[in-house]
Amino acid sequence: MTRFLAIARAEMRILQRNLWLLMATIIMVLFALALTFAGSAPTGSLGVDMLTVSVASMTTLSVYLAPLLALMISFDAVAGETDRGSLGLLLSYPAGRGEILLGKFVAHLAALAFAMLIGFGSAGAVAAWFGGAGAESLMALGRLIVTSIILGGVFLTLGYLVSSLANSATAAAGMSAGLWLIFVVLYDLGLLGAVVVDESGVFTRQVFPWLMVANPADAFRLWNIGASDSVALTSGMAGAASALPVWAAPLSLLVWPFLGFGAARFAFRRVEP
Repeated sequence: MTRFLAIARAEMRILQRNLWLLMATIIMVLFALALTFAGSAPTGSLGVDMLTVSVASMTTLSVYLAPLLALMISFDAVAGETDRGSLGLLLSYPAGRGEILLGKFVAHLAALAFAMLIGFGSAGAVAAWFGGAGAESLMALGRLIVTSIILGGVFLTLGYLVSSLANSATAAAGMSAGLWLIFVVLYDLGLLGAVVVDESGVFTRQVFPWLMVANPADAFRLWNIGASDSVALTSGMAGAASALPVWAAPLSLLVWPFLGFGAARFAFRRVEP
């Protein structure tokens, strides 16, 4: 227990020294506040408070930004140590490789959680102050923060996997960019093309919803949308969310970090200093 916590403390000091924690927090605050004010126009026509519209906008933001920030933090967790020649020293510590990865994960997840809590929390507070907030919108905001942290955790583990498979930190950065592009952009484009070709056939009605929830980014979006009727109304994805059982999206998003961490640990075992 104390070994992985020691690794976590060291990683947190590195994040603070490299200003990653500060920069991630500033990015989250600026984007969240910008979307809050830019998306406040439809509140009157939809009959919902400003915080509800803000949460819907921030859900879209988090789908893109949380994976990106997580991959930027984690892509050199192993490959960077190898390039700097410090991997051998790290492995000489009285801690297993799984404990090393766990310590890095705890520190990186804590940094992401801090940035998202400050970013989404400040934007939510501004939206509630200027446009009001109901109990459902406050619950939606809390759900958004928690699920964004989980989504970030998914892509942290995938970043460790890429970092363990890459030959250098530069290669890991390129692979991480490709991973983000596949999960966040190309996957949905492929499903959309298949739906267009299918023309409301069996694929669209039965297969498409499950393929959508299998992607952690889409599972995150469906979880937040399916749990709130107001957010579903403002996001325009009520149909997709209602086509699946209520447990499908939460289960997918909660399972992904364990799958990613297990794969990263297996790949890290094969890395030589």
